[in-house]
Amino acid sequence: MPESKGHTPRLHLHGITKHYPGVVANDGVALAVQPGQIHAVLGENGAGKSTLMKIIYGAVKPDAGALYFDGQPMHVHSPQQARQMGIAMVFQHFSLFETLSVAENVWLGLDKSLSLPEVTRRIADTAAVYGLDIDPARPVHALSVGEMQRVEIIRALLTQPRLLILDEPTSVLTPQAVDKLFVTLRQLAAGGCSILYISHKLHEIRALCTACTVMRAGRVTGVCDPREESNASLSRMMIGAEPPALEHHARQPGEVVLQVHQLDLKRDVPFGVDLHDVSLQVRAGEVVGIAGVSGNGQRELLLALSGEDQRAPAAAILIGHQAAGRWPPQRRRALGLHFVPEERLGRGAVPELSLAHNLLLTRREAVGTGGWLRMGALRMQAAGLIERFGVKAAGPGASARSLSGGNLQKFIMGREIDAQPKLLIVSQPTWGVDVGAAAQIHAEILALRDIGGAVLVVSEELDELFALCDRLHVIAKGHLSPAVARRDATVAQIGAWMSGLWHEGVQHHLHTLDAQDMASTENIAHAAA
Repeated sequence: MPESKGHTPRLHLHGITKHYPGVVANDGVALAVQPGQIHAVLGENGAGKSTLMKIIYGAVKPDAGALYFDGQPMHVHSPQQARQMGIAMVFQHFSLFETLSVAENVWLGLDKSLSLPEVTRRIADTAAVYGLDIDPARPVHALSVGEMQRVEIIRALLTQPRLLILDEPTSVLTPQAVDKLFVTLRQLAAGGCSILYISHKLHEIRALCTACTVMRAGRVTGVCDPREESNASLSRMMIGAEPPALEHHARQPGEVVLQVHQLDLKRDVPFGVDLHDVSLQVRAGEVVGIAGVSGNGQRELLLALSGEDQRAPAAAILIGHQAAGRWPPQRRRALGLHFVPEERLGRGAVPELSLAHNLLLTRREAVGTGGWLRMGALRMQAAGLIERFGVKAAGPGASARSLSGGNLQKFIMGREIDAQPKLLIVSQPTWGVDVGAAAQIHAEILALRDIGGAVLVVSEELDELFALCDRLHVIAKGHLSPAVARRDATVAQIGAWMSGLWHEGVQHHLHTLDAQDMASTENIAHAAA
């Protein structure tokens, strides 16, 4: 049924409060979601959105307040109970077993009367309907972060929910796939399903949602119809101000810092992606972007560039003039390469360690003679990053796990940018980060570029790539497109290229290739020697 103020709310929260040591995550929160309504929850990182959603889903118990579902008191003590009531959620941090297949993971959350072959068939059917390409037989450990998110979305949709909670659901989709997902969500809403939609993409909220609750510091600060608001007014409601305009100054790039030449690399896991003849250059003082739908070879390329995969021919990857294809991460870091992976917890940070100790993963300033740690200096360094990048944390001693996804992202990005690397390679720099923090991270990346740093950004956010990059590539099925200058690229063109269609228009765009993007055979020969 379509939304109507005359109906009993599908979900009604009153006075929801939740305390954690040193922080009030939710402070007297009220929220009403009507049947058939697509309702946005908007707020900066650490505003309490994820905690509130976990309370609704039964993963967290509130300290105070009342919940009502279809007018009846709601006492939900576990996600399983929530699913039985018709509530499904796609978390920002995924809840998948890496040793199981996609189908087995989905099966665990469904009615056990269904057989695994039947679940497999339903996954394939649902994936086809929603444009969420996934192989039900693949083990989860072989999936990229974006593919894992597709699994979570499909698992939620298969439960035929009455209330669907989506946390940053479009971060891994092409513009065309986002449009298709929105059509599906509107169909679900028209059938009576209520949708809680958490996103930092203000234009999406304005295009999709019919109501919006804004949170700041754990409290509700406003309720509005986002269709009647602008991006600027929503930003002011969320962070109290508009984010500063990003200044992208044209500059002449310097010498080549990273050169990848005809890199061919077989997949390292059964369901991975082979890299085919990948060539690119990144020069000092420029930002080069790689767009693409998750699972098209980004993981394999980034592992080869970071040094976690050392199977590439030595001369296929040059850092400076050094053939680094077979070097481990620590040796590449000595050449000035710093890397931010897309997986925050586990690769970017050790969950159980403090923020101060997580600095030691890539920073050595507080390591003294003989390997002794200067703890005072380490804590001061961490505190400086927390302040500079606006990380909401209890202090340098807070564990990485205790931070919201956006705040942990700010800390990890800050850790690497603050090192002023010669070469920064970053995957998904602002995934799940609010508009204010995203603007700051973007400004810091451009500041690094402007002092001569070379930056390679891998992102599925086209708006981000167009804001940051001097030149753009697209990766699809392990192939890398030619580079196109940002000024000559369009969102429609890059969106089409994300489906591997650049060959149709490549002749038209070849004139945009800079001479700097042609392989330097002299450098290759010198490095190989």
